[in-house]
Amino acid sequence: MFERLVSYLESVRARDPAPRSRWEILLYPGVIALGLHKVAHWLFEAELYFLARLVNHFSRFLTAIDIHPGAKIGKNFFIDHGFTVIGETAEIGDNVTIYQCVTLGGTNPTNGEGGKRHPTLRDNVIIGSGAQVIGPITVGERARVGANAVVTDDVPEGATMIGLKARSTLVPAEQWMKEFIPYGTPCDDPCVEGVNGDCVEKLQKDVARLQEQIDALKKQGDVAVGPDLFSDRKSGTKS
Repeated sequence: MFERLVSYLESVRARDPAPRSRWEILLYPGVIALGLHKVAHWLFEAELYFLARLVNHFSRFLTAIDIHPGAKIGKNFFIDHGFTVIGETAEIGDNVTIYQCVTLGGTNPTNGEGGKRHPTLRDNVIIGSGAQVIGPITVGERARVGANAVVTDDVPEGATMIGLKARSTLVPAEQWMKEFIPYGTPCDDPCVEGVNGDCVEKLQKDVARLQEQIDALKKQGDVAVGPDLFSDRKSGTKS
């Protein structure tokens, strides 16, 4: 048991450069919430639902993280910061990372029946801050959900989900093979070819070209600039 705890703390340390020691990680709200969830989940499976909920509400009071006792969570799950909600039928694989203000939410069936209504996250998934993953969908292995994305459809393996409603973008192989990317969003390269960096560069070129045309017109005397734009240059009076 001690070895498993050390292994878990090291997995957190590999994803978060802030802590100076394992003892510091033990104070993380996500670590505390996960430990209390294990107790609540054990009580839930024993059909001691009231006690399970009691532990769940105590954990939420301490950590601002609400994990339903029925949620199934794999190894090395890390919630970085708090204000996260994980629903009853959510299933989380190994080495999953979730940032703050994330919801793994469920649908509200019109027939009033329970059933599977929350997402399933496969191994090595990263969910960026503020993302909402809704319904009984599956987020494939090594997929990444960018900040503030709203995901309501299945996510392919190795895809990055961005936007509202989120769209799937398959990332290059060298990105897919990376062990971990903070917040689930590549920082150096655009997620989609022709978007972000390329678009800004194109706008800069267009502005430079327009400036050259304006300078050429100024030299010809065909255009006024600034306060003289609506002036009669010969008489010095406003038109």
